[in-house]
Amino acid sequence: MSLSRIKDLPGHRRPRELALDAGLPNVPDEVLVAILLRAGTRGQSVIDLARQILDRHQGSLARLAAAHHDELRALGIKGLGPVKILELQAAFELGRRAAAERNEALPLIREPTHVLDLLRKETAQLDQETFWVLLLDQKYRLRRAPEAVTKGTLDASFAHPREVFREAIRMAAAAIIVAHNHPSGDPTPSAEDVRATRQLIETGRIVGIQVLDHIVIGGNRPHPAPYISLREAGLVDFK
Repeated sequence: MSLSRIKDLPGHRRPRELALDAGLPNVPDEVLVAILLRAGTRGQSVIDLARQILDRHQGSLARLAAAHHDELRALGIKGLGPVKILELQAAFELGRRAAAERNEALPLIREPTHVLDLLRKETAQLDQETFWVLLLDQKYRLRRAPEAVTKGTLDASFAHPREVFREAIRMAAAAIIVAHNHPSGDPTPSAEDVRATRQLIETGRIVGIQVLDHIVIGGNRPHPAPYISLREAGLVDFK
C-alpha cells in the first residue's frame, strides 16, 4: 500500500496498515507503540500520541519499558489512561520474558569443548574453511547462535576485523570467541592462523571487546586431536 493511500485511511488504522505494508521490523518505534495504543484522542492521532509518549522518555523504548505505572500516569498525557498503560506494560513484559527464555536456552561457553560441541555438525561436511564468531555476554553466555562470517582460505581478507566485529559491536557483546575449520582434518594452526588471531585481539582491545580464544576444528578425517585451542596451546597471548 502506498504512503498516499495510507494517509487517506482513518487515523486509528494507519499504524496497522503501515506495519502490514512494510513489516513490523521496518516501521519506526512510534508506529509499534501506536498499534498497542490503538486509538488517539480528539484532535490527536494515535501516531502523535505515541510520539508524545516516546518524547517524554527521550525517544527511548528502553526508558519507556522501564517506567512504572504510576510514573506513566503522572505524565498527565491525554489519551494515556490506566488501561492503555497496562497494555503497554504487558507488551514490554512479554518481550522481557521472551528475551529471558532465549537467554536461558543459550549455553554458557566455559571451555573449548563447548565450542566444538556447538560447531561439530556444522563443520562435519565442509570442504572449505569457514570462520565463525561466537558473541558472548559478560557471563560468557552466547548472545545468539554462532554466525559464519566468511568462507575460503584463512588470510588477511578471510578474517578481516571489520567482518568479525561488526555484529559484536551492534549486539554490544562483552567478548567473542572465533573458530574455523580445517577440512584436511588436521587442526594444527598455521602461521597465518596465529597472525590473524593477534590482529583480532588487537582490534578487540581498541573496540573494547575481548577475544577469548580461537578454536581450530579438524574435519571428518582421523586425527589425534579434534580441535586445537590457540589459548590452551599458548600460541597467542589473549590477555
